Amino acid sequence: MASPETGVLAARARALAVLRIRSTALAVALLPAAVAVVLFTGRATGHLGAGAGWDLARWIAGGLAVLSLLLAALVTAVVARARPALSPSVPISEKSAPDLYRLVRDLADRLEVPAPSAIALTPDCDSWLEDRTHRAHGPPRRGRGAAPREGRRSAEAPVLVIGSPFLWWMRVGELRALLAPVVAGTGPSAHPDIAAARRFIRGLDAAVAVSARARGPLRALPLRFVGRVARLLLRAGREHATIMERAVAAAASERAQTVDYGLRIVAQEQVGLAYAGWDRLLTRVALPAWRMGRWPSRLDAGVVSALTELSRRDRLANGFASRLGERPACDLLEEPGAIDRAASLLAARLFHGGPAEPGPDWSPVGWSQYPEEVVDRKWRLEAARLHRVLDNLPASPLPAAPPTPAAPDPACAPPLSYARSSSRTPAGHHPADRSADGPPPTGRRDDPPTAPAPGPTLARVIDRLVQDERAGDLVAARLGAEVEREEREEAARQAARCGAAQDAGIGVAWGDGLVSEGGLPLFPLQPPRTGRELLADHVTAMVCCAAVDTAGAAPGLDWLDGPALLVDGARRADLGRPVLSLVDDGDAEPLRGWLTTVGVRPEKPVRLV
Repeated sequence: MASPETGVLAARARALAVLRIRSTALAVALLPAAVAVVLFTGRATGHLGAGAGWDLARWIAGGLAVLSLLLAALVTAVVARARPALSPSVPISEKSAPDLYRLVRDLADRLEVPAPSAIALTPDCDSWLEDRTHRAHGPPRRGRGAAPREGRRSAEAPVLVIGSPFLWWMRVGELRALLAPVVAGTGPSAHPDIAAARRFIRGLDAAVAVSARARGPLRALPLRFVGRVARLLLRAGREHATIMERAVAAAASERAQTVDYGLRIVAQEQVGLAYAGWDRLLTRVALPAWRMGRWPSRLDAGVVSALTELSRRDRLANGFASRLGERPACDLLEEPGAIDRAASLLAARLFHGGPAEPGPDWSPVGWSQYPEEVVDRKWRLEAARLHRVLDNLPASPLPAAPPTPAAPDPACAPPLSYARSSSRTPAGHHPADRSADGPPPTGRRDDPPTAPAPGPTLARVIDRLVQDERAGDLVAARLGAEVEREEREEAARQAARCGAAQDAGIGVAWGDGLVSEGGLPLFPLQPPRTGRELLADHVTAMVCCAAVDTAGAAPGLDWLDGPALLVDGARRADLGRPVLSLVDDGDAEPLRGWLTTVGVRPEKPVRLV
């Protein structure tokens, strides 16, 4: 087994190779100046001729020297001044987490490496070290009242970034075992050659980002040249930098072998489980709330409930929930609720592109209020959108297969058109309820089409999708256009009221990324939904509204699947197949059977938002 020193030596060798590329580039930039110096010195000392040819060569060399020095100065200035991109994170001061800082310092002492200069949390299931010593980022800040420790806390030490879900799901011992190889990486990071190589690579990467955002001919032309030079140097040093980082990781892993090795295996299992629960929580639970203009303020606490539910359902995760009796790592924080709130807001900013600060249209929501304020409102908004689309459709169906050209029949329905059809349901109009003992609607396809029920009723939606074979495609296309328009308007409102300057207020540093250029969200959770998916979601929302208003059902929250319909206190998860049968095949019989079983009355109007 190789020792940690072997990995450090291998990393240093690759770092020197990267620095040699930097030295070679500098030598190439200085070569014309060196030639000009030789020519002019030779003329002054009389060692070179004084003819016209020599004079011309000297002036050409002098011009090339001035040009190369100016270009080299330009590249150097851009690389030095460009701010390397920082991972968005929530800084944790030593005052707000003294026990966590103490754990990290004790771990560094056991590993005999420098302690990280600071700690930050990120809404992701990962942990790493990040160099924030660039002068544009400012020096790392110590918590007030923290006395510096000789040989352990230095201004050059990197910042330890920890995934916030780990603190809430993992126990203290598991977190220490998980952070051991990460903290061990501060040893190789303190080596001067490795640190210099990393700064050079990060500076080139930042210069490429700056050149990509250049606007205007006066700035674009020189910065485009800088970008090409930076890309050339990055390609030349890519392999060396990759192998250097691998050697650093190998050295850190070898050094951490002596610290809680058995517990590290258990901690790695928890990483995979935490990632699965965190992904489901974001995509199924948080994303619907974000689209509603609400952001769950306790995402990290919610991941514990999601993972507990996953442990209950998945037999492969059986037994993991029994760990909850041990001390959680979030107890290392003085105010876990405030930190969870900040991490939750940052998660919404990263994965959805929400504003940097709460506001009237961007307010927090607790898990106890989630069913009423998010689920119920989501269903009613989608049901209202669906009825707006139906209002713009003509009342008569469109024949599936038009006959051969002949004399037009006066009874034939006109073609479907969105632009010239008037609204059939005035705003605020609520029709009278139908009689409870009236005949239920039939689903036979050979019956003559009947006029859809007026007003916001589920029967109107079902009849419209059943009686017209093309209605599903038309409604789906119209829904897609409507949702896209609303998303564009929301993005324009966010761009008008949000800026990168607001991020400084919550202590989030971005570096020279694309945030100020409208690059949020940085990590979209889901691709855009298709028209059929939107139609299925809206029909499901309409069914849920009808169940809540007419059958005594209630909105609920499933930690792994998001919004849920509760009937008699139990979740009904069998609604998807009947809805897809209606949307995809135009067959309403499965959905009508489901409605009869639950006791939903589709002819009764529902309350919309």
